Amino acid sequence: MWRRLRSALRSLRGSPAAPPHGGGGRPPAAMERAVVRCVPSEPKLSLRFVLPDGSARHMQRDQAEPLGRALARIATNAAKGHGKAGKKSKKARAEGSAEGEATVPAVRLFSRDGAVVAEELPNAAAWQDGAVLHIGDAQYRVERNPPALTELSLPRSLLAGFPVCPKVSAEFAAPQHCVFRWFREQRPAGGGDAAGEAWVETAAAERVFTPSNALVGLRLKLRCTPGDGEQRYGPAREVESSGPVEAGPGACTFDARHLYTKKVCGHGSIRVVSYNILADTYAQTEFSRTVLYPYCAPYALEIDYRQNLLKKELAGYSADLICLQEVDKSVFVDSLAPALDAFGLEGLFRIKEKQHEGLATFYRRDKFSLLSQHDIVFSEALLSEPLHKELCEQLAKYPLVQEKVLQRSSVLQVSVLQSTTDSSRKLCVANTHLYWHPKGGNIRLIQIAVAMSHIKHVACDLYPNIPVIFCGDFNSTPSSGTYSFINSGGIAEDHEDWISNGEEERCNMSLSHPFKLLSACGEPAYTNYVGGFHGCLDYIFIDRNALEVEQVIPLPSHEEITTHQALPSVSHPSDHIALICDLKWK
Repeated sequence: MWRRLRSALRSLRGSPAAPPHGGGGRPPAAMERAVVRCVPSEPKLSLRFVLPDGSARHMQRDQAEPLGRALARIATNAAKGHGKAGKKSKKARAEGSAEGEATVPAVRLFSRDGAVVAEELPNAAAWQDGAVLHIGDAQYRVERNPPALTELSLPRSLLAGFPVCPKVSAEFAAPQHCVFRWFREQRPAGGGDAAGEAWVETAAAERVFTPSNALVGLRLKLRCTPGDGEQRYGPAREVESSGPVEAGPGACTFDARHLYTKKVCGHGSIRVVSYNILADTYAQTEFSRTVLYPYCAPYALEIDYRQNLLKKELAGYSADLICLQEVDKSVFVDSLAPALDAFGLEGLFRIKEKQHEGLATFYRRDKFSLLSQHDIVFSEALLSEPLHKELCEQLAKYPLVQEKVLQRSSVLQVSVLQSTTDSSRKLCVANTHLYWHPKGGNIRLIQIAVAMSHIKHVACDLYPNIPVIFCGDFNSTPSSGTYSFINSGGIAEDHEDWISNGEEERCNMSLSHPFKLLSACGEPAYTNYVGGFHGCLDYIFIDRNALEVEQVIPLPSHEEITTHQALPSVSHPSDHIALICDLKWK
């Protein structure tokens, strides 16, 4: 505890942290630091400094308060500190020494150019970066909003050959400007117990670190120094892994696919991935372990293990757009978003409230910027949005079906993106996961009708004539009414899917949409392969008028998929298979 306290005090003392290894930045200053945190949206600013007697002070002051009041409070604090120090020196007081008296020191603030800062100035304007605070004879250089880490953590599970992506949150800094240094445990000599912790720095100095097989059995440590890109660095923080690096599973189903996706596409092309990643909320149930996936080793169903595989798989696709389904909120926040951020991808999340999982769309930052989001819950949009009024009135004729549709929490995620190199190129990227039940074809038809109307509103009304990319797990085979409706632009009222759950739930409607959509990856034999079922349920639909397929990344071979009987397995993290294709603008 005392070691941590001394470290905290040291972080407040001395000069602003310079970049590690003596890199560029400010030269070390001789004076102490006074760290000011001042954010416009907050009513108070904070001030931290260490008095000459070694006691730390942390003050909160109103931003609008005159500087003079803050300085008077600092003087009082300094006098108290001096008084406490004096109480310890009874002998000195007995000898008539003035050391023990609590005198109030003079406290003034000087601007960067040496002028006295007026005491009537508000705190928010007075405490500027580079100013100098005088407390008696002590001087403090003011650091206003220096880079600081608010969170630094490592994944719980580390596998050799799989990227370790730390979660980094910073204030007045950005992860891409931080300095990362990785260390491994020192292996004890002769194989015995180490006398104490010893760490050896690795050659890697990147945000993402992939441990080799030589590190199996050893823990890792990360030291991160926050930076703001303007040659300012804050205090470094360290985090150690909770356990050692473990051996990886060997060959994975996606290894061969990565051979096709080593590099990011050029600016005229777009690599798209659609993938149902199997939510932990479904994988970690007794039913899943004993009925759905009895062939899968229990450890391979655990989220920490599967996240290692997922992060390596997704990072290796070098994608520009990734649409994921069955994403647990915690997985998005703590795992996928930090990991893919390190590879240049920005993430958006939409939860399905009842299931605690949802949809995630990632886009490459140097290729696209986000213009707007237009997510909906199908059931809510059907009832509340005027553009679905006609469909809602038709559905009201079939109360049993209507009730089932309105009970579903399925969502549609819609994001409008703009090319960073050509502002005339915009995309409407839609992502969904339709109702799952094998006899729910009629429910899925209603859901997809709402989806297409909403996408039409975004891609035709709000942003006239922008191309559509529609990804997802549609839970519909190529012979289904849902697939036919998307692909052909219409469905007849006598289609057999209107009675998918029997005559009692018959609902007959004629539906249409204006888009010319094409399944970019065709109709694979299967995209979902479990013990009791295999079939094609996932698609990437594209606007055939504006986009064309450059290449489809081959799916894993049947032998690879069935090596461990079915999916998921120790070498594949989901029961679905990712679809990947390269598109280009026409």
